[in-house]
This record gives sequence, C-alpha cells and structure tokens, in this order.
Amino acid sequence: MMKIISAAIAISLGMSVSEPAHADEIYGGIAAHQLLTIVAMENAEDGVDVQAGYRGDPIEALSAIGKPSPYVLASLNLSGDTSFAAIGLSWKFGDKIYVRPGIGIAIHDGPKLRFAPDGSQTQLGSRVLFEPELSVGVRLSETVDLEATWVHLSHAGIFSRVQNPGLDMFGARLVFELP
Repeated sequence: MMKIISAAIAISLGMSVSEPAHADEIYGGIAAHQLLTIVAMENAEDGVDVQAGYRGDPIEALSAIGKPSPYVLASLNLSGDTSFAAIGLSWKFGDKIYVRPGIGIAIHDGPKLRFAPDGSQTQLGSRVLFEPELSVGVRLSETVDLEATWVHLSHAGIFSRVQNPGLDMFGARLVFELP
C-alpha cells in the first residue's frame, strides 16, 4: 500500500507543478470504513480510514462538461483492511454551502479472495475500481472548508464478473485552499 500512497503523492506533486498559478486545495480527514448501504454489501471490513488528497484548479479545456477539478485521494485503513489511492474529476456547485460530486478510478490493496461464513465470495473482484464520491461542504473562512463525504469503491461488474460487494466510507474532511 505504501507504493500506492507514494504514487498518489508523486502524481499530486506533478499536478501542482503543471498548474499555472497554484494548487487549488489540499484536504484531509477521517472516515468510517465499510458502512452498509444499498450499494455495498457485507464484506467483513471495518475500522477508520485516514484520507488525504489534492484538488487542482478547474480545467478550462473541459468547459463542455462543467470545468471539473482533477483530484488525487489516498485512503489508509487503520485496521489493516482495504486501503486505496484514486484519481478523478469533481465538480463544485455552490459557494458558501456546496455540493461536490466526483468520479475516479482507484487501485486498492484488498484481498484477492475472501469468503463469508455462508461460502459466498466477498472480495472486491478487481484490483482497479470505480471511485464515485459526494461531498457536501460549508465554507468556514476565506481558505478553509468543512466537508461531509461519502466515497464508494466498486467495479460495477465491468472490470470483473466476480461478485462485487463494494465498499462505502462516510466521513469528514477539512479543506485548505492554497495561495
């Protein structure tokens, strides 16, 4: 997992160098790992995740789809369960109070094979997963926001035919706008 986190940091540093004026935001927070929802099934994981990420400035060249911001996210599970790194695009709607949906691709270190007591497979089915996320945020000051977040990992049956229970994480992030 350290290789994945190192790669995410390297990508974020590369993104910050390619930005013309400055990096837009860095963020960090904690999340409850694997809460059961209508899109994630039981898979024997739990614990707390520590998350950190970077969001770049909106991409003007993608104005046809609403000028999304690129992001890099690393999530480390403190119980030794699945950790991951993701890259993607997110859109911000609103200012003082806002909604920020995003979609990315993640690489994780979860087990390749895992079984529930009933014999059904509960691994994630693919090393590469989709990473949709949704944040609701509030601006606390000129440079600091607080976000409530939901992050989901799943291959949606596209990357593998193996059962895909998915993972859901709910948490909070502090977001810092960089000068």
